[in-house]
Amino acid sequence: MSSKRKSSQATAATPRKAGSAGRPGTTGRGPAGSASTRRWALLGSGLVVALIAVIAGWALLSGHPGTGGSTASGGSGGMVVQANGGHWTNITPDSLAAMLEKKDFTLLNVKTPYIGEIAGTDLYIPYTDLTARAAQLPADKGAKIVVYCRSGNESAIAAQTMIDLGYTNIDNLDGGMTAWTASGRQLVQLNRT
Repeated sequence: MSSKRKSSQATAATPRKAGSAGRPGTTGRGPAGSASTRRWALLGSGLVVALIAVIAGWALLSGHPGTGGSTASGGSGGMVVQANGGHWTNITPDSLAAMLEKKDFTLLNVKTPYIGEIAGTDLYIPYTDLTARAAQLPADKGAKIVVYCRSGNESAIAAQTMIDLGYTNIDNLDGGMTAWTASGRQLVQLNRT
C-alpha cells in the first residue's frame, strides 16, 4: 500500500468528534441551527407586534378615557363594558358626584344586604330581586340609570340583568360604595328593606 493510502485509511479508522466539518468543539448544527434560531426570533417578534396591535385596537374601541373611543350612556366619561346583548359604562365617584349636581337619572342601590346608600338614591332593589321587581324601574328603557353596590361586583351583575330586561342607558359606579367613601364622601342610612 502506498503511504498516501495508509494515511487515508488511518484517518478513516480514527473516530472523529461530532461537529461541523469535523472541527472539534462544534455541534454540527452551525448554519442550520442559527437559521432556525433566527426564524424563531422573527416569529416571536412578529407575535409580539401582533399582540401589541390587538391590545391597542381593543383599547381604542372599548372607549378608555383618553384613547379616542366613544363612551356610551350619555357621555359620562367612563369605561364601556361590553356585555351580553348590550353594554354599560363604569364611572368614577367623581363622575357620579358631578352628575348628582344636575341629576337627570335614576340612582339605584343593588347591594344586598342593605348597608347604607349614597345621598340622592332613588331606589333600593337587591340585585337578586331586579327581575321580580322590574315594575319599580323606569318604564322608559332608554332612561339613564346608575347602579351601585358595595364594591361594584353585584352592580355589574345588576347591569347585565338590566340589559336582559331591555335597558340601554346604564352606568355602574366602579368600586361601588367602597370607592365612594374612599374618595372622601359619605353614605347615609335609611330604613330600607
